Amino acid sequence: MSSDVEPVIELLKQADPRLTAGSKVLEFEEAWSKWLGVPYSVFVNSGSSANLLCLAWLKSKFPKGGKVIVPPFTWSSDISSVYWMGFDPLFVDITLQTLAIDEDLLLDEIKKHDDICAIFLTHAQGINGLTAKIIDVCDKNNILLIEDVCESHGVILHNGKKAGAQGHLSCFSFYYAHHMSTIEGGMVCTSDPETYQYLRMIRSHGMLRESTDAKYKDAVTESYPDLNPLFIFTSPGFNVRNTEIGALIGISQLKRLDSMVARRAENFEYFLNKLPSWGYKDFNLTGQSNYAFNLILQDKDPILMNKVEVTFHAEGIEYRRGSAGGGNQLRQPYVKHILKTNLDPSVQAPVADHVHFFGMYLGNYPELERRELDYLLNVINSI
Repeated sequence: MSSDVEPVIELLKQADPRLTAGSKVLEFEEAWSKWLGVPYSVFVNSGSSANLLCLAWLKSKFPKGGKVIVPPFTWSSDISSVYWMGFDPLFVDITLQTLAIDEDLLLDEIKKHDDICAIFLTHAQGINGLTAKIIDVCDKNNILLIEDVCESHGVILHNGKKAGAQGHLSCFSFYYAHHMSTIEGGMVCTSDPETYQYLRMIRSHGMLRESTDAKYKDAVTESYPDLNPLFIFTSPGFNVRNTEIGALIGISQLKRLDSMVARRAENFEYFLNKLPSWGYKDFNLTGQSNYAFNLILQDKDPILMNKVEVTFHAEGIEYRRGSAGGGNQLRQPYVKHILKTNLDPSVQAPVADHVHFFGMYLGNYPELERRELDYLLNVINSI
């Protein structure tokens, strides 16, 4: 929208505008924290970078590694971050109701292992994947909870918190197709001040000067008198900063986020109400903020699935088969390389596998008009 572009134009008109991370990045971080209900947020250049920082922080706490529970229905960068930081991904299947980790299977898996460091839970496609039982099992077993909310901005949990405000860390994406956009961008959020300082530093090469904790900075500087205080690197870090331009767009879009979330949720409930009986409808809609219309067959029916795809192609309707991230990640070559095993994905994760072969999603946008949605539904009901 033009309202998103105008602040950027005004910035670029300045005689010597600052474009790298500065005051507007901090302003966006503070506004986002207030919206989410957490004290601290760190703006980065993508949701994948947000994933990476979360696992880099976990590595600082568990330098020898360990296991991280992940769903097979997620985005590849979640699993890749676990792998690159030296942890072993432990896959736990999902439920169709939440498209997230099955809490009963999770409890069974935790009983089998004594080296589980964290659960990296994905709130998939705007549906709440976090339950009271999962929170309780994390607390009782001293397992850290990291929430991936990259495509579920505005989801409300059972306890009234927003998704992303419950875990020790959470990550969001502002990719252009998500609930709000900074073109490319992401956010890492936490309620822990020490974690916040660490994230700020590793976002920018591990530089001490990125910390906002004056006492900590003074203590480190005094410990290394032979180093220039502006170039002390406290930890192995990255450069995943975003820009003032991205922050300005984010500040503008955030003002409309609640209304966009509400419209997407309204669209999804209308979509489900009009679906034919062969489509799965029993999602957990409490607090949902739908990202994309989920179209999953109730039964394993290759003939019907083929009809759906042929019809959509003929009508020029865009869709993503397998749904988020290409379906069951256990079928992806990079995961087969990581696991170095020939696990049968249909046995290891039968629910995710059902979505892989008999599910898809279609675009849901706040600007979508009812006549367009009715057209889509008429096509689906004609199959």
